[in-house]
Amino acid sequence: MALLRQRVQLLVSASVNMFSQLHAPISHSLTISTEPKSDLHVNAICDSFRRGLSWDRLSKQFNSVELNNSIVEKVLLELKDPIDAKGALGFFHWSAQTKYYQHNIWSYCITIHILVRARLLIDARVLIESVLKKCVEDGSKFSVVDSLLAIYKVVVSTPLVFDLLVQAYAKLRMFEVAFDVCCYLEENGFTLSLISFNTLLHVVEKSDKNDLVWNIYEHMLQKRRYPNEVTIRTLINALCKEGKLQIYVDMLDRIHGKRCSPSVIVNTSLLFRIIEEERIEEGMVLLKRMLQKSMILDTIAYSLIVYAKVNVGNLEYALEVYEEMLNRGFTSNAFVYTSFIGAYCREGNIEKANCLMQEMEKAGLKPYDETYNVLIEGCAKAHRAEESLSFCEKMMERGLVPSCSAFNEMIGKLSEAEQANVMLTLLLDKGFLPNETTYSHLIAGFAKQGKIQEVLKLYYEMENRSLSPPLSVFKALLNSLCQCGKLHEADKYLRIMNPDVDIYQLLIISNFEKGNKKRAIQLYKEMLSQGLKPTCSFFFGATMEND
Repeated sequence: MALLRQRVQLLVSASVNMFSQLHAPISHSLTISTEPKSDLHVNAICDSFRRGLSWDRLSKQFNSVELNNSIVEKVLLELKDPIDAKGALGFFHWSAQTKYYQHNIWSYCITIHILVRARLLIDARVLIESVLKKCVEDGSKFSVVDSLLAIYKVVVSTPLVFDLLVQAYAKLRMFEVAFDVCCYLEENGFTLSLISFNTLLHVVEKSDKNDLVWNIYEHMLQKRRYPNEVTIRTLINALCKEGKLQIYVDMLDRIHGKRCSPSVIVNTSLLFRIIEEERIEEGMVLLKRMLQKSMILDTIAYSLIVYAKVNVGNLEYALEVYEEMLNRGFTSNAFVYTSFIGAYCREGNIEKANCLMQEMEKAGLKPYDETYNVLIEGCAKAHRAEESLSFCEKMMERGLVPSCSAFNEMIGKLSEAEQANVMLTLLLDKGFLPNETTYSHLIAGFAKQGKIQEVLKLYYEMENRSLSPPLSVFKALLNSLCQCGKLHEADKYLRIMNPDVDIYQLLIISNFEKGNKKRAIQLYKEMLSQGLKPTCSFFFGATMEND
């Protein structure tokens, strides 16, 4: 930073000195001067570019001049006014092509500032993209923006230069750096225009970086850069790509009772994301700002506050907000009811959850998939398996399908594996997608009953769905095979898994009990070779040591 300040001071000093100099053409025959030789060259070069001399003539006239960083920067600063901007650009290209001068970040940034100030934006964009490509391998992602910031006041520039910088990053698909630079500029007192934010959002959304899209939008609102139709259209597209547009539309239908505008959908989805990430305070600050700008409806705001407080376990405060909501003339909705039902289920207060469910239906509000899911899961966790099953059946009667996690919780508590299997068969016809846990519960249930055919059938079904059986499935499967005396088949499955101590011990004991002492000893040795230590003693230990 000390070096950067020295460079800026040098540029400021050079700029001030040049304003006091005369711009008369300097003849090559001039040999006596009170000015330093480099300043004579600077003045002569500037005058020649102001007069529009051809490159050939310039090259002949300044053939003996050896350009360095100091001379180049002084010439550019002398030509910084908009009237001389084309001359500055000409010098930039002439020095690079005719004098083979390698421009550094500083000369690029001075020229970029000059061009933007003179509204020569096409040329400015070309140079910005060029310097960004050159700096791609640079360790510091802020090297270009730091230089632009340092020279900003010296060249009497305009904030537009930073908008063009971020737009160039977006065009070059350097999205993360673009957003980092955007935040860095904010720290240094510069806020991008809405056009720049929209450009960045559009390019990022096209690249399927949805998390970054919402981070940028949240940053916009924090910095009071409010969206227009272009912004909202981009964000709606992002929701579509995520497959979440219909989810938020349905949620708002339950809260508001009718279709909301695209801007309300977008803003609700942002708040919901923040709440789901448990950034409650940030969400509440943003919600307040949205309310002030009429970017969200009051009933939605109340419902989201209830949901947020319920999510962090502050049920008492959530109830206070709910009472205030009702006192202000807003009616309750299915979303709020479901939030409270879920809270009581998590507390294990199934009676209260049931009461709210009944109250909800009496009010003419329809329970939806999440309402049933929290009840199914809550009842199962409270060891009320029959009630859990009852809610699952009611849910299916309404054409709804439980979530995989809720269904798994329920079948894990059902005492009858057949009952759970029947439910799974019905759900599969409705498009339900079971996972490894689903099959683990069913296989474990049938294994306990010794129904090896059902265990094998579910195992093969699992394989057909390309689901990787967890160790618990193999344990249940091998246990069933051992109970049936099918040790040869059990060996076959041992080779396609990564057995632990329990599995080895199960097979060792089963083989020993069936009189397969030799195989039991082989398995014992194999277990030890895997670095696994037995947790029980074996009858054949002494015999094995003699073998």
